[in-house]
Amino acid sequence: MSIEPRRVQAILFDVDGTLSDTDDVYVEKLKKLLQGFRLFFPGKDLARLARRIIMAIEAPGNFLIGLPDIIGLDDEIYAMMDFLARHSHPRSKVHRIVPGIDEMLIELSRHYPLAVVSARDERTTRIFLEQAHLSQYFQYVATAQTCRHTKPYPDPLLWAAQQLRVPPDACLMVGDTTVDIRAGKAAGTQTVGVLCGFGEKAELEHKGADQILATTADLLTALDLNG
Repeated sequence: MSIEPRRVQAILFDVDGTLSDTDDVYVEKLKKLLQGFRLFFPGKDLARLARRIIMAIEAPGNFLIGLPDIIGLDDEIYAMMDFLARHSHPRSKVHRIVPGIDEMLIELSRHYPLAVVSARDERTTRIFLEQAHLSQYFQYVATAQTCRHTKPYPDPLLWAAQQLRVPPDACLMVGDTTVDIRAGKAAGTQTVGVLCGFGEKAELEHKGADQILATTADLLTALDLNG
């Protein structure tokens, strides 16, 4: 299956694993941790093992991210997290972007209005976009705090479409997990799953992704924008 480029009037992007190369950062951290337990994994490729572990916890991790929303305590929990972040000792953090993202966004922004739809909190989403020098490409940013419900509910996608003045069915949701695909389907958008993040091809296909790409930067080809 593939998307219908002629239908696309706006594009919505997830952050982690889609714009931010988060999964590789997590894999590297877990690999270093596993080095201390090398005795228990004789002959194993620790990098591959770390990636398999990260992939395995992706689904329950997404559930836990959405749990505050489900039980109605999202405002309180995000407020507490923001307070703790502001009053903790600052730490340097790697903000690595998926290869080819800058070039892709430069080209896409010439053709479409763009927005971010993330399940992150407002503060860390903005920090990532600013430090990665990506803010300039996005007209609107929807986070876990923008609407009453966050992904996999359609609310933030519908909000972004409304701000962009584009019908939801003329939007394209791009993300790396089943949460992004489910949210896109619920909102009535076309959906693209990317394999440069936390999701795997089989599960993205199972949730009905209209097209699956090896990496986010391949979106230019999918939209016939490679000249």
